[in-house]
Amino acid sequence: MSEHSSSIEIEAAPHVVFDYLITPQGMIAWMGQHAVLEPRPGGVFEVDIAGSPIRGQYLEVTPPHRVVVSWGVAGSADLPPGASTVAFTLSPTARGTLVEVVHSGLPDPQLAGHVDGWAHFLARLVVTAQGGDAGDDDWMPLAPAPP
Repeated sequence: MSEHSSSIEIEAAPHVVFDYLITPQGMIAWMGQHAVLEPRPGGVFEVDIAGSPIRGQYLEVTPPHRVVVSWGVAGSADLPPGASTVAFTLSPTARGTLVEVVHSGLPDPQLAGHVDGWAHFLARLVVTAQGGDAGDDDWMPLAPAPP
């Protein structure tokens, strides 16, 4: 199993960025085409990203500083719903918010695709959380590395 960590700084307050992690309209603005979110421990976390039905649940919701969700793909044998965990930690900075993302429990062949995806989507989060429009999303996942 692998883990991926990344971070970005956004020129917006933590409570502004936090809303992009807990509201369907916020989530869809930077990641996904459809979202059903119940931001409370045990609540539903469903986001359809580039044709992949990401399914899991909220494990921790601490406004406006931390969101942890379980993460997997409906119908996947390698990464079934809830098989991995994504933790978002938001810390205030002089310019806005530092967003740290740790995606743990990834099967090794899935790591490269998730590294690519997080780089793409976190850049879109910067645009949207700062009040911009990230535009239509044409990102497609990388094929998993062979075993």
